[in-house]
Amino acid sequence: MPPTMHAVVKAGARPGVEIREVPVPGYGPTDVLVKVDAASVCGTDLHIYNWDPWAQGRVRPPLIPGHEFCGTVAEVGKLVTSVKPGDFVSAEMHIACGKCLQCRIGQAHVCQNVKIIGVDADGAFADYVVIPESNIWKLDPAMPREYGSILDPLGNAVHAVLAAEIAARSVAVVGCGPIGLFAIAVARACGASRVFALEVNEHRRKLAHAMQADLVLDPSKDDVTGIVLEHTAGIGVDVLLEMSGHAEGMRLGFQILRTGGRVSLLGIPAKPVELDFARDIIFKGATVLGINGRKMYETWYQMEALLKAGKLELSPVITHRLPLQEFAQGMELLKSGEASKIVLTPVNQ
Repeated sequence: MPPTMHAVVKAGARPGVEIREVPVPGYGPTDVLVKVDAASVCGTDLHIYNWDPWAQGRVRPPLIPGHEFCGTVAEVGKLVTSVKPGDFVSAEMHIACGKCLQCRIGQAHVCQNVKIIGVDADGAFADYVVIPESNIWKLDPAMPREYGSILDPLGNAVHAVLAAEIAARSVAVVGCGPIGLFAIAVARACGASRVFALEVNEHRRKLAHAMQADLVLDPSKDDVTGIVLEHTAGIGVDVLLEMSGHAEGMRLGFQILRTGGRVSLLGIPAKPVELDFARDIIFKGATVLGINGRKMYETWYQMEALLKAGKLELSPVITHRLPLQEFAQGMELLKSGEASKIVLTPVNQ
């Protein structure tokens, strides 16, 4: 084991990051040291890079970010029994406390004391990362490394889609960032009758077509309500998957939802959103579900089953592949709107 490694480091309370040589992290008796094979970039990483108000209120530098990855077990603590060196793994990066009400009643995904690896502790934009054994997820060695690095956001999509019935339902996906694009694939794989994709960004609309959405619409130009009603016999969609977090997208989504329909809200608004609760929820009899992360670990089993069955073609969402040293270039690509999922390869690969 080398004494040092390369890592992306948020060194101080300011925009940007540095590529540094740092010590390989130590680990405890119930921890797993993983050699990172691939790590993918998330919008959260862009918040940290830009040092926006959210990052300023949450992140405590110095920090190695990165919470989407896969890798090979390098070493294990003396009490670890479920994996061994050489195993191919990913991880649930939300560490639940196990003690709060939510954890004790099977809702660890909304643990009130959650810590996130890559946000609250050093993460995976490095040659090595330390993960508690309880959070390790062993992967099939045949899985492509790129797929192994995007299980975190894929899990968000699986959670949102499968939070209630989806087979034979019409679905509207509002916002076609990576999770919205994954949601198209999951909804199709799970038997949705028709998938509408709503997105203002042209690049993302092209990707929505590549993910085989039945109808891709531009809310800034198209009569979305009229078109959706025309294709749903005037009723509206059965399921709304709101992934944009934009006020206008949310309002439009509720508008095209049928009476008695289901909403999964995953997109996070930058500020409070005004809705007509009487019209959009109460009189519509809508079921509205907040989606936070992945269920531990029901969602992981669902993801695994869909991937092993060959039901999910995810490669169109991976638009760029870069070495870890070009992390800043990846951030600029995200800012441009011309990238979706960016997969980074550590220096040691």
